[in-house]
Amino acid sequence: MNKDSNHPFFRPLWRRVAVVAFCIAWAIFEFATGTPFWGIIVLAFAGYGIWQFFIIFDASDPVKPADAVKPEDLGTDKE
Repeated sequence: MNKDSNHPFFRPLWRRVAVVAFCIAWAIFEFATGTPFWGIIVLAFAGYGIWQFFIIFDASDPVKPADAVKPEDLGTDKE
């Protein structure tokens, strides 16, 4: 099962860094404007992004698109 964090869009490192950096910048903005509730929520998003994109992310496992899967790869014959 593919997770959204394994989507080919997130394969380049710069995109994963940009998503987490955006969340951190947004959290700083929320704290600076006096809304700590939303700042904590967005920091949680950033923490989840760090976990998904840097700690458990497997860059060596390329994702195969669903339409590229052949019936013989699945072990069934569709003729």
